[in-house]
Amino acid sequence: MMETIFKASKSDARLAGLIDEVKEFAEVYALARQRQKGCDGMGELATIKEEFRDAVDEVIQYCNEKKYISEVIGYDIDAIVDEIKRL
Repeated sequence: MMETIFKASKSDARLAGLIDEVKEFAEVYALARQRQKGCDGMGELATIKEEFRDAVDEVIQYCNEKKYISEVIGYDIDAIVDEIKRL
């Protein structure tokens, strides 16, 4: 899914801006997830994860409106982070 969205962002400045925001959230979330030890920082990690999910949802909604992607059934936020790292 993210590969299709990244391709579409090359010709859509608004989408490119949303993607940049998602990438930033992905980096912060990935770092926070790696540094989490035991239960320390669980609230902060949950907040970061929710903000990241909101940014991804905004991208998906925008792409649906522009018909860059068809329907999205659901996604795993951790899988999105991994996919962003690969691209």
